Amino acid sequence: MATGVSGSGAALRPRVVVVGGGFGGLHAAIGLANQAVDVTIVDRRNYHLFQPLLYQVALAVLSPGDIGQPIRSVVRQYRNVQVLMDEVVGFDLAANQTLLKSGSRLEFDYLVIATGSTHSYFGKDEWAALAPGLKTLEDAVEIRRRVLLAFELAEREMMENGTHPALNFVIIGGGPTGVELAGAISDIARLYMTKDFRHIDPSSAQVMILEGSPHVLGVYPPDLQVKAVEQLTKLGVKIRTGAHVTDIQPGFVKVGDERIDSVCTLWAAGVQASPLGKMLGVETDKRGCVLVDQFLSPKGLPHVFICGDLAHVEQDGKQVPGVAQPAMQMGDYAARRILDLVRGRNGSKGFRYFDKGDMATIGRAAAVAKIEWPFKGHWSGLAAWVVWLVVHIFFLIGFRNRFAVFRQWAWTYLTYQDGVRLITGSQVLPGWGVETTHVGELTTKPLDPEQVHAKG
Repeated sequence: MATGVSGSGAALRPRVVVVGGGFGGLHAAIGLANQAVDVTIVDRRNYHLFQPLLYQVALAVLSPGDIGQPIRSVVRQYRNVQVLMDEVVGFDLAANQTLLKSGSRLEFDYLVIATGSTHSYFGKDEWAALAPGLKTLEDAVEIRRRVLLAFELAEREMMENGTHPALNFVIIGGGPTGVELAGAISDIARLYMTKDFRHIDPSSAQVMILEGSPHVLGVYPPDLQVKAVEQLTKLGVKIRTGAHVTDIQPGFVKVGDERIDSVCTLWAAGVQASPLGKMLGVETDKRGCVLVDQFLSPKGLPHVFICGDLAHVEQDGKQVPGVAQPAMQMGDYAARRILDLVRGRNGSKGFRYFDKGDMATIGRAAAVAKIEWPFKGHWSGLAAWVVWLVVHIFFLIGFRNRFAVFRQWAWTYLTYQDGVRLITGSQVLPGWGVETTHVGELTTKPLDPEQVHAKG
């Protein structure tokens, strides 16, 4: 069964299928909006996700709806763009068709694939249940559950038994995601929850980053790496570089033969490309990224375009990074290239990534930024944090999202209160004691008035 675009004369217009509603896919679709082509966006979810702020959902600063926008509402004004909520499971390139999980086949004249990446546990997929990564809203909500539940269980243990396991949070990976998670956990423990508990001291929580390479934020310039370490250290985060994790078990992590206790282990160490790249039957790199030419097309498939994390693009002897900024530029380029081909112009210039810089937030009023445009500079601390805040609000899709995020950030900054500390799902953490079905009588101790007064 072929799923076509409805409307008068639709069959006479070139059909463009865009797989993935992330940064690359959405920019490609919008670049083709109101043009003489019919565009179908296919995504297994109905929303566009602003991934750079996922960690803020994971650490209870923002709600999921603040960083997600229904794809249909984003493209509703473009009459030649339609949205299909389905999952692509393969391709029939001889017939120019995408194969959908529903059993349908979607025909195309041009195909844009921008399905991003997922976690890589380097062959240890059993670690996924013990150390969740951060790529989806579901991941963010699960991380939020585990982090907040650790404090709740510690409070319960203290009330019942007068003691509790050490609140050690271990983050595997010292890239931007790992650094952001570490700083945010430290912030909520030291600043936002100190007055909420009566029997435990949340600020006693210990956050540790385990990084296998010699430096955290390895893709950043050395001076910003140093600044990042300084800011993390001020937050009380412990950093261990050259630390290769050999095992993850409920309640602990192993580095060589050394055991490191952990009430909550998070994964930020590796990614691999979406499996759709390999389904094309073309050459890929070791992470599954599709090797593309200067036009973002795989060899022998000039009507297929790969964007974002899924594309292996070489520029100036280095691979273009798999982050939001290149993905958006690739989507824009793919749209321009398709329009040139539709109009019979084959003289398009090849894709070139315009690097505007990189930034990573570390905590409250703490960040690092490598700025390449409109001027060059390396910033850190409050100034970098303000730039990070402005840039992320600017790129959020939808006025409601921008307003909601700014309002929540302002509230959090001024009042030292997080707004979305909700725990849903299971009340069990891997490795935390023995699951029981009956709590029994609590052996609470009287509160120390001086301690309560000291905590505010």
